[in-house]
Amino acid sequence: MKHYSVLKSEALHYLNLKSDGIFVDATLGYGGHSSEILSTLTSGHLYGFDQDEEALAYSKKRLSEIGENFSLIHANFVSLKEELNRLGVTEVDGILFDLGVSSPQIDDSSRGFSFMREEVLDMRMNQSATFDAKQLLNEYSYEKLCEIFFQYGEEPRSKFIAKKIVEQRKKKPFVYTTELVLAIQEAVGANYFYKTHPERNIFQAIRIEVNHELEVLKQVLPDAISLLKSGGRICVITFHSLEDRIVKQIFRTFSEVDPVVKGIPEIPKEYIPKIKLITRKPIEPSSQELEENSRSRSAKLRVIERN
Repeated sequence: MKHYSVLKSEALHYLNLKSDGIFVDATLGYGGHSSEILSTLTSGHLYGFDQDEEALAYSKKRLSEIGENFSLIHANFVSLKEELNRLGVTEVDGILFDLGVSSPQIDDSSRGFSFMREEVLDMRMNQSATFDAKQLLNEYSYEKLCEIFFQYGEEPRSKFIAKKIVEQRKKKPFVYTTELVLAIQEAVGANYFYKTHPERNIFQAIRIEVNHELEVLKQVLPDAISLLKSGGRICVITFHSLEDRIVKQIFRTFSEVDPVVKGIPEIPKEYIPKIKLITRKPIEPSSQELEENSRSRSAKLRVIERN
């Protein structure tokens, strides 16, 4: 299985790994980060979350070759706190989030994530989920399509594309990725299409909507912060501006001093911010990593520590 873990050495460095620590990989994937974390643990334990059954099966085999002190949980990371509490875990030393879609998911023609070849429109990260990209394209109203294309894809010509989709599905429902790509091209014209590649934005927007990616990110980060021990860290790797903006805003909110006590010589303990920012500016891939893996070009890593 070909898989490249983006910003791996940087993320593992900032997690402050220790042999007896409790660590969580909230986006297990194919075990790239987790295999490195597990190899450093002796009396510690690793908890890995993923909603992709194929990824879980692959990672279980991979991690079993390293050690036994790990637990894998088939769930979206939005239920991180609930699932860990159910297992008796109320405090952890570090949590890693590597957001977005993995290379194997993109490369697997049965998953419908890629606009580069003909695949059945799907884009579900959790194969047991009932809502997919086909349903979105064939059932969402013109207004709803405009909204998600503009908000989640940040595509300037969202209205033209949504209009074309609504017109076309009246004649024949969308089934394949190539049908969607052609509709996008016809909606915006060849010049704009080949110059700006709006299909990237539209596919991103559909994937985000199908998997509720931004909503679950907003929900999980406060829960993740509450799980950290003093000195514990969270590392978040994002792949587009919408994700990074959410992470930045939530981390800023939890790291700011309450205006009520701001400026006084000694801040009362109950007003001390829950976290501190370890990275004021996001860490980006090195030139070497960009050469090795072009898909890492938009990646950003942000890190916080529990006070």
